[in-house]
Amino acid sequence: MTETRASSPDRDSQRAAFLARAGFADAPLLALPADASTRRYFRLSGEGLLLMDSPPLSEPIGPFIQVARHLHGLGLSAPALVQVDEEAGLALIEDFGHDTYTRLLAAGHPEAALYRLAVDALVALHRAPLAADVAPYDARQLSDEFALLIDWYIPLLIGKDAALDLRESFLRVFAEVCGEVAQRREALVLRDFHVDNLMLLEGREGVAACGLLDFQDALIGSAAYDLMSLLEDARRDVPEALRVALLTHYLMQRPELATPRFLEDYRRLAAQRHAKVLGIFVRLAGRDGKHGYLAHLPRTLGLFVRALQAEALAPLRDWLDHHVPAWREALPPATLAMLRETPYRLVQGSSHGHL
Repeated sequence: MTETRASSPDRDSQRAAFLARAGFADAPLLALPADASTRRYFRLSGEGLLLMDSPPLSEPIGPFIQVARHLHGLGLSAPALVQVDEEAGLALIEDFGHDTYTRLLAAGHPEAALYRLAVDALVALHRAPLAADVAPYDARQLSDEFALLIDWYIPLLIGKDAALDLRESFLRVFAEVCGEVAQRREALVLRDFHVDNLMLLEGREGVAACGLLDFQDALIGSAAYDLMSLLEDARRDVPEALRVALLTHYLMQRPELATPRFLEDYRRLAAQRHAKVLGIFVRLAGRDGKHGYLAHLPRTLGLFVRALQAEALAPLRDWLDHHVPAWREALPPATLAMLRETPYRLVQGSSHGHL
């Protein structure tokens, strides 16, 4: 069975019928830029609403609805749900406007205030009871993600056949360094908590002023993950002094945490996430033709290298030094040119699409 494309005539008809049922048959639609997933958004001009199109076979809309309702119950700002057709994968949701953190920061908005608000929102989320019926961020899920490094990025350094031969031992070593953090069931982990998915909402007070987007992949796991995702952003440099100040700000508000263990989880998850993102960015460029992600590879590699300086990551660092001697070095221009021009496909490639 094949997925219905968001731009197919059948899908266009489904959207039109859904909007008609909701009373917006004549509302002009403006397609918003697509991201790394198959999900699409359309702005209903002048209505303060977005049409969310989440193809049921590839990205079921149910998890988004479930997590949005949980966040609403905590007083956090997920988009309001106006009308939902879960079977069709369509929803009318609140339009938070244009003030993403990314746009505000590019326009010169004070970054410390924005980041501090986001950290406060995480504190509120992490103090709350866990969401019911949300799957765990367990060892298998973590492994599926860090496997992206050996499936997509490392083959560029040592060749596809060599990477495939080493895959099992790579996964075993990485699983060992993530063994403890894979058992955490501390918080709802939104998993894509970074400036592209955060908004400043005028007229709202406290943590409600932080608009939350792209949380449909949420799982139950370590409280350190989303904070690390925010402070070690693959798309944007976060000044080290600000990173340390925000990490301290979070921990000061959560005195019940065992700080050494939290920081250990943070470091291990940083290695896991940066490994995943290196693989995803290569896949998006080489397989999907989304070449803009290549610009973020040097930053992500730098974050990965830094994460592996931790003593707890020594087994993985030693494995890479032995089997992939050039792992710390940026991809050469010829390799980047190949990714821009030639489809780069691997049978072992994973299908996970979120960042």
